[in-house]
Amino acid sequence: MNEKKIFEILKNTRDRALANYSHFKVGAVIISEDEKIFTGHNIESSSYGLTVCAERVALFKALSEGIRKFKKIYILAEDNDFCPPCGACRQLLIEYAPDIEVILFTDDMKRKQIKLKELLPLAFTKNRLPE
Repeated sequence: MNEKKIFEILKNTRDRALANYSHFKVGAVIISEDEKIFTGHNIESSSYGLTVCAERVALFKALSEGIRKFKKIYILAEDNDFCPPCGACRQLLIEYAPDIEVILFTDDMKRKQIKLKELLPLAFTKNRLPE
């Protein structure tokens, strides 16, 4: 699928975000190795710690469907700047999609691509835990 179509899916997903408190809507699209698409948007709670980011929603949807290999994740926020994943999202992505490419978009389709491992160097992973 071309990135123009992915961008449209991303915008539609972002626009459905439940950002009742921050008013900062974010959409994410994660692409599996076999080209399946999973979308996610942020879902906020009045108990702020229960809020879930768009990236984790998309990842959890894919994982719950049995997907284990990923190629790319696209992220778009209601901002004219690039919006990288937060620390919690980076941690979950490094555990389940360590080689993923992160593509950040702005509303005017500016694009920035970076490897997740560049966003979270020296990550804490299962390799650091005793067996």
